Amino acid sequence: MLTTVSLTVAALVFAGGVITASVNARIQEVARRADRLDRKLDLIMAHLGISEPEPAGLNRVRFLLRDGRKIEAIKVYRELTGEGLKESKDAVEKLSH
Repeated sequence: MLTTVSLTVAALVFAGGVITASVNARIQEVARRADRLDRKLDLIMAHLGISEPEPAGLNRVRFLLRDGRKIEAIKVYRELTGEGLKESKDAVEKLSH
């Protein structure tokens, strides 16, 4: 009985690992496709001379920077744009110069 339970648990763990690996592979594939589309869109925008519009609410980020509240400015930038921490930090640092 214990052997049957052990084998069942092992099979479930193995199946979970296979499913997780499959899902991770699909997520990576979708991320690669999104990156390629993003690069293509950037090329099209550059070719047409279109720049990305400034996110609404950026004046609040500038105000926080002027007030010396850089970390809060980064948090607000992340909320406004949905960007990651590094991208937001880089963008806020660019704004501060």
